[in-house]
Amino acid sequence: MPMRRDQSYRDLIAWQKGIALVESVYRLTAGWPADERLGLVAQARRSAVSVPANIAEGSGRSGSREFRHHLSIAHGSLCELETHLIVAQRLGYDGRLPLDSVLDQSAEVGRLLRGLIRSLDRGPNVGPS
Repeated sequence: MPMRRDQSYRDLIAWQKGIALVESVYRLTAGWPADERLGLVAQARRSAVSVPANIAEGSGRSGSREFRHHLSIAHGSLCELETHLIVAQRLGYDGRLPLDSVLDQSAEVGRLLRGLIRSLDRGPNVGPS
């Protein structure tokens, strides 16, 4: 469902779930090898934070087209995150939180983002004010 003009980005389920995903990624990556701090850990965290950050930035822009553009960027960051998680999984980096659980969260955020993008594609009267 698209954002109403009287809503904040913080009211969007995609943003809320994106923030929860960031928390999970930070908890997960805390258990990865120390020699990955400047590599895979930093990349996974950066791409995770980019998801809700782009949702928020897009909602603050002047119209639906810009909002959609930032949702698309958020979705790209989500795909990047999933790639980092799959690499970590293949390398056997099991943290305190199961990787599959975080991948499931990511898939849910992806469904929400694609739904928002589809809603914006369908109607001219949705998006940020």
